[in-house]
Amino acid sequence: MNPVPVSLPFADRAEAGRRLAERVRAHAVDDPLVLALPRGGVPVGAELARALGADFDVLVVRKIGLPGHPETGVGAVSEDGRVLYDDLALARMHIPRQALSDTVASERDELDRRRRTYRGERPLPRIAGRDCVVVDDGAATGGTARAALRTVRQAGPARLILAVPVASPEAVELLRGEVDALVVLGAPDNFRSVGEWYREFDQLSDENVTSTLFEVERSRPRSEVARVVRVPVGRAYVDADLTMPEELRGVVVMAFDHGRVDPRGRAIASALRRAGYATLLVDPPDEEETSGEWPAAVVTWLRRATDAAGEPLGILCSGATAESLPLAAAALPEDVSAVVVHGGRIDRAGEALAGVRAPTLLLAESGDASARESGERARTLLGGPVESVVVSAPEGDGEAWREAAVRTLDWFDRHLTRDSG
Repeated sequence: MNPVPVSLPFADRAEAGRRLAERVRAHAVDDPLVLALPRGGVPVGAELARALGADFDVLVVRKIGLPGHPETGVGAVSEDGRVLYDDLALARMHIPRQALSDTVASERDELDRRRRTYRGERPLPRIAGRDCVVVDDGAATGGTARAALRTVRQAGPARLILAVPVASPEAVELLRGEVDALVVLGAPDNFRSVGEWYREFDQLSDENVTSTLFEVERSRPRSEVARVVRVPVGRAYVDADLTMPEELRGVVVMAFDHGRVDPRGRAIASALRRAGYATLLVDPPDEEETSGEWPAAVVTWLRRATDAAGEPLGILCSGATAESLPLAAAALPEDVSAVVVHGGRIDRAGEALAGVRAPTLLLAESGDASARESGERARTLLGGPVESVVVSAPEGDGEAWREAAVRTLDWFDRHLTRDSG
């Protein structure tokens, strides 16, 4: 990702973290984990973790400075004990690796001390299979960040993202190939040091780090309440998973072709809950058994029988359910505030779509021509505001849901408000 020009300097590290969150969100949706490089990266990462609803911890890496000139980085020691040297810099200065042995030993001792101070004997959180965001307050040479990234990469993350508010152009080029996504808010040509791009850039202590870790952990929602429910629809039933986060800002009824076990549906539901939305993930019933009445019946039940009775309500559907679930918005216009349709043939609902007055987002994957055509026809039939977006559909990696999740979150954030339902 190319750096995007922003107004510099930042007020402080906390402001930089909040501004980073706006750009990182699209890249960190699969059980995200924020790993901050102490000490300066910790207040940046804390704000980012709060905004993403992500787990948060530190990843300890120590810069190897040039003997006599410790501010000049010529390598780094990572938490797993590996030493990564900047051999090009050493060659230019005609310094052999052996000349750094005392410095490396000293930095390893300091790294171990900090690790014990910050985490005790607690290991790093699970990295494998998660979207991992490595954060610092800036990158001058990029050597420390590169060591951190290679440590995380070895643990098998789903995606590896580096997020820094400011970096030198040289660091950007060095680090681009180490990550799946690089988020840099500014890379000034006249970069000299990280600190000059902050109005407040106080030196941080170990106590600052440990207290921030404690505060972020204390502020995290403690639990989700999940239960399996059966919603009566005439003489039949609809089975669903209802999950309520502790801090609730809305509720989303979801239906995918493979019901509650659909991996895309479960991944998007998890992302919605981290943002504060309760989810009702439905097993689509036999339309003949329910006479097509199940969408409205599910919404009515949710309003009457759960703690989400008064919350703004949205609908998210994919595939075959696109023909029926959005019609709940037509049957219950006072209850449904927003609709998202991912693929499928919503146009088959025909003239009934005129009653859907809730703002509707139509998502079609780039390789799904029929869904795009269906969306264009539906635009002329829907009775309310509508937007159409083509999302990427990477071949073979099964991760098209990522962009769909981000677009869905943005849509519900815009339209599911306390006074919209």
